[in-house]
Amino acid sequence: MSTSLHPELAALIAAIKPADGSAMRAARERQAQLTKPAGALGDLEDLAVRLAGVFGTEQPHPQGVAVLVAAGDHGVAAGGVSAYPPEVTPAMVANFLADTPAGPGGAAVNAIARTVGARVYVMDAGVNADLPEHPALFRASVRRGTRDLRSEPAMTQEEAGASVLAGAALARRAIEEGADLLIPGEMGIGNTTPAAALTARLLELDPTRVTGRGTGVDDATLLRKVDAVRQALEREGSGRADPLGVLADLGGFEIAAMLGMMFQAAASRRAVILDGFVEGSAALVGVALVPALRDFLFPAGECAEVGHAAQLAHLELKPMFCLGLRLGEGTGGVLAAPLLLSAAATLREMRTFAEAGVPGGA
Repeated sequence: MSTSLHPELAALIAAIKPADGSAMRAARERQAQLTKPAGALGDLEDLAVRLAGVFGTEQPHPQGVAVLVAAGDHGVAAGGVSAYPPEVTPAMVANFLADTPAGPGGAAVNAIARTVGARVYVMDAGVNADLPEHPALFRASVRRGTRDLRSEPAMTQEEAGASVLAGAALARRAIEEGADLLIPGEMGIGNTTPAAALTARLLELDPTRVTGRGTGVDDATLLRKVDAVRQALEREGSGRADPLGVLADLGGFEIAAMLGMMFQAAASRRAVILDGFVEGSAALVGVALVPALRDFLFPAGECAEVGHAAQLAHLELKPMFCLGLRLGEGTGGVLAAPLLLSAAATLREMRTFAEAGVPGGA
């Protein structure tokens, strides 16, 4: 499978440039003069410098936070790879959009987003159901779920490309509405199986090393899941030299949409907070295609899925925490947003020794 780029997608990818090195150097110099012992803020200092590179200033001021939840179904779910039936996907979309006494949305991502002041966007990327009309639902489905990756490519090249562009379009909307920190999120019963297949192919790892329990499956289901990934890989429908071909062959519509969100955020010089394993599979595709995308990725936490650590190691990115999360939806990413905002605030709002008249500056 060889992928030719749609002109709009090619232009989007071409717009992604590396982080601003001069801003990062200036940020490091400012860090050394702030009223604290050297290194006293630990990893926050590195995060702050990276944010300076994203936003092109030694005193970055990111503000709006948006989580973009893309939902899609998967043909491989028919193989019994999840603890839940596919009907849960549309039910959860309704839950994301539901009116509750606390505000819009009754899912974990809604509750956490309300707590930290993040805005939630919901996208139908390929749900296998008739979703009711809702003004807050971004409709971008090109097909009702992927094909069964065990026996055939999950998507056509055209379908995958359309989903990437749809994700980029939603990210543009979020940016236009004030988002500086974007959190791709997902919902799709069975989606840790394509995420494992993508990870195994792109990192050249055995399925047992990257296939986890997802929704909490038992041992028998885990064996079926590993076997499903192995069957998909043995088809040899794609090669790692063609990352978008791998995405179409082994991925999912919500994974493709999240890739588009990452591309658009990077092209627009905004930061991307990575939630977990499924998001990580999209990031692997993106960085394989555009290495500069890595500069804009900030992993929230190392999730409970067995393959997530391998993804982060390959991307050479350090997570901010380890809470054993495995829900998805972008929940871990939303939890990480205050950490990034705080890191930026230290560069922007702390005074230097000279500014504060405090002895001890270098």
